[in-house]
Amino acid sequence: MAQSSVALKHYQMYINGEFRDSSSGNLITVINPATGEPISTVPSATVDEAREAIDAAYEAQKTWKLVPAATRGQYLHDVATEIRKDSDHLIEMLQEEQGKIKSLATTEILFSADYFDYMASASRTYEGEILQSDNANESIMIDKQPIGVAAGILPWNFPFFLIARKMGPALVTGNTIVMKPSTDTPNLGLEFAKIVEKVGIPKGVVNIITGPGAVIGDELSKNKKIGIISLTGSVNSGKRVMAAAATHMAKVSLELGGKAPAIVCKDADIDLAVQSIIDSRVDNNGQLCNNCERVYVQEDIADEFTKKLATKMGEVTVGDPMANEDIGMGPLINQGALDKVSGMVDRAVKAGGKLETGGHIVKIAKGFYFEPTVISNVKQDSEIVQDEIFGPVLPVLTFKTLDDAINMANDSDFGLTSSIFTENIDNAMRASRELEDGETYINRFNFEAMNGSHSGWKESGIGGDDGKHGIEEFLNTHVVYLQGHPEKANG
Repeated sequence: MAQSSVALKHYQMYINGEFRDSSSGNLITVINPATGEPISTVPSATVDEAREAIDAAYEAQKTWKLVPAATRGQYLHDVATEIRKDSDHLIEMLQEEQGKIKSLATTEILFSADYFDYMASASRTYEGEILQSDNANESIMIDKQPIGVAAGILPWNFPFFLIARKMGPALVTGNTIVMKPSTDTPNLGLEFAKIVEKVGIPKGVVNIITGPGAVIGDELSKNKKIGIISLTGSVNSGKRVMAAAATHMAKVSLELGGKAPAIVCKDADIDLAVQSIIDSRVDNNGQLCNNCERVYVQEDIADEFTKKLATKMGEVTVGDPMANEDIGMGPLINQGALDKVSGMVDRAVKAGGKLETGGHIVKIAKGFYFEPTVISNVKQDSEIVQDEIFGPVLPVLTFKTLDDAINMANDSDFGLTSSIFTENIDNAMRASRELEDGETYINRFNFEAMNGSHSGWKESGIGGDDGKHGIEEFLNTHVVYLQGHPEKANG
């Protein structure tokens, strides 16, 4: 554990309605990625404490599921109200521990409040069915019931919004939840617990516990009292969760990595395509699974497009988001992320790739910065085209026909998002039918709607989030066959 002579802020975890430290006495030190300096400590919980949180949620769910859905929804409305009241503080915290530029930090905090309101409104709209029976005097009723205890395993790239995305649908449908924030960004999760307490959500309904994935995440995945594990994270993390959940057949909802292709046709609005792809790539400092990760441009316009893309990408400014609100991009999350991105670019260049702009580490204080980068002359089967970069780097390849572009776009283990830029409706419709991804964006940057559906194909995950389909993830189906006997009716 890193040591500092400066007094660090300290946050406590939240179990069964109480703020507390770990009995182990062990702490996790949180680093500001923009400066490389420690900013806080949080508890590193034990397996027993994870089980205590799960037990609390399990007991609380017995009564929480009986609370009217509208009342559960009102709690979520109250949470949204408190987020907005404290938004300035939360925005600053998000910038400090995750390195977001202020505009994006503001969007994440306020969008999270809107998301809680949206999920609260589902309290009066999620529904079952009544079907016609083959038998006389019988009704077939399909009821929707909560699964029980949900585990929410959160990533570091959107540490506040993912609380809303997991907790909102879980609670409104009558589940309770245990959430584990990333060890890189736990502060906001533990600060959020203060909002839970303030609005009076009954104890045990929401629990937030901090610690390494190998300890806390493992227990959340294999504990038999957990009914559904909702994870946003890497493919390897998702596979580990699935393996552990299989020991007791818990449901899993996994939103994993991405390698989003962008297809730019010769009839595209080039300036629109360039700006949309850049906005997608540098969003959240290049650390977003929706981000465009590889570009396929038709040969007829490749030179013009690549030149404009490199020029615009090179104009994106990099710096400490809390020191300068006018910058376009902040740091990567940690040294490991910086080493990964830098290594991938270096290997691509050594293999013959051409740097059109960027390609180097940026030295700012002790932070983890990398230049916005465009690299051409790379091969379809290369690491930088096939593996997730998760940084501000755009490999550019060319294609002759739309057949070629779709085939190359689909040549990936991932299938989360994709995009196409074209003025031809037939091209757009064909791509939307044939691209093997959960989402396709046409003539716009990659960012989903809360009332849509966010789900990956292939190794990008199973299950999904958002809208009515995301709510369904947290519900079990219960069928009731109700046989009547009219002759016994009192008339």
